Amino acid sequence: MKRIAIFPGSFDPFTNGHLDVVQRGAALFDELIIAIGNNSTKQRYMPVEKMVEIIADLFKSDERIRVQAYKGLTADFARETGARFLLRGLRNTTDFEYENTIAQANRHVNPGLETVFLITSPPLAAISSSIIREIHSYGGNVDAFIPFRI
Repeated sequence: MKRIAIFPGSFDPFTNGHLDVVQRGAALFDELIIAIGNNSTKQRYMPVEKMVEIIADLFKSDERIRVQAYKGLTADFARETGARFLLRGLRNTTDFEYENTIAQANRHVNPGLETVFLITSPPLAAISSSIIREIHSYGGNVDAFIPFRI
């Protein structure tokens, strides 16, 4: 049976920390879907369609990695795609507390779904999409934090 994993997130924008998790996670699974969710409580900085295009271009040479936008519950999307694993990156203990709660809820909705956590590489742990959006919105240079040009 193929080991399919989903790496879900808003990726608004996709950071070097996200890139790190994808590259390391791809070695663990047969297929990795970078799943861009639509969080109804957040207003996006970059359109979902644009992020799908940018991220797909980053991984165009690796046929095991694909990018897909989705709506609804991540656990349901995992079931629809045949994914048995969720890949999540952890920067700190605050992330763990938040992600642990989500993992338990996902397991309730989809009992066959296992969450796999990867610790973010130390040099990238301070990077967050919200900080990047803030810097960029005031005209700051964010090139060191993201693997593409805005």
